[in-house]
Amino acid sequence: MWRWLHPYAKGEASYRLLGKMLPWFSVLAVIGVVVGVGWGLAFAPPDYQQGDSYRIIFIHVPAALYSMGSFTGMAIVALIALVWQIRTAEWSINAIAPVGAVMTAISLFTGAVWGKPMWGTWWEWDARLTSQLILLFLYIGVIALYHAFEDKRTGAKAAAILSLVGVVNVPIIHYSVYWWNTLHQTSTITKFAKPSMPMSMATPLYIALFGFAMLTAALICWRLRNEILKQELHRPWVQQELLGDNAAQTEGQ
Repeated sequence: MWRWLHPYAKGEASYRLLGKMLPWFSVLAVIGVVVGVGWGLAFAPPDYQQGDSYRIIFIHVPAALYSMGSFTGMAIVALIALVWQIRTAEWSINAIAPVGAVMTAISLFTGAVWGKPMWGTWWEWDARLTSQLILLFLYIGVIALYHAFEDKRTGAKAAAILSLVGVVNVPIIHYSVYWWNTLHQTSTITKFAKPSMPMSMATPLYIALFGFAMLTAALICWRLRNEILKQELHRPWVQQELLGDNAAQTEGQ
C-alpha cells in the first residue's frame, strides 16, 4: 500500500520531484495571492456591519487555515518518519515548521489588527486566540527540538514526537468557537449550503485561500530542497547538482 513512498526515501528522488513542482506552485501562488488579496482589499464591497475593517480576512483567514494545515501535514510526515524511518520525512518536519510558524504569526497579528476595532482590544484571552497562540509555541518547540541535539536523527525524532502530540491542538482551535463561549466568530467559508458571505466577498476569499495554499506549498518545497542538499552534501549527486548550477551561472555571466 505504501510502496509508492519508497522511491522518495532517497533524497535525490525527492529533490527532483520537488524541483518539478516548485515552479507550478510558485506561479499559482503569485496569481492566487495577487488576485485574491488585491480583489478583496480593493474591489470587494464593504461589510454592512464591519465596514472596510473586515477586509483583513483576505489575509487572516488563509494564514490561520494554513497554520493549522501545516501542523497537520507536519504530524503526518512525523508519523511516517517514526514508523517507516524515512529520512526525507524527518527533513520535512524542519521544512514545514518555520513556514507554519510564520503563517501562525501572521494570523495572530492580523487577528489583533482586526480585533481592535471590532472588540476594542488588541488581545483577549479568547479560546480561539489562546489555542492559536499555543500553536505558535508548538511550532517554536518543534524547531528548537529539531536543532537541540548533536545527533540530527535524535532531534528529528524528538520533533516528530512533539508534532504528533501537538496536533491534538488543531481540532481544539477549529472547534473552540463551538465548544466555548468566545468572542471569535464561527466559520464563514465552510457553510456552502447557507453561506454567511455574499459571493462578491466569498469569491476573492476563495481565490486568496487557493493562493495561500500554493504559497505554503512553494515555500515548503523550496525549504525541503535546501534541507535535502544540506543533509546530502557528501553525496556525489549533490556535488554534480551544485557544479551544474555554478556552471549555469558562469555561462549566464
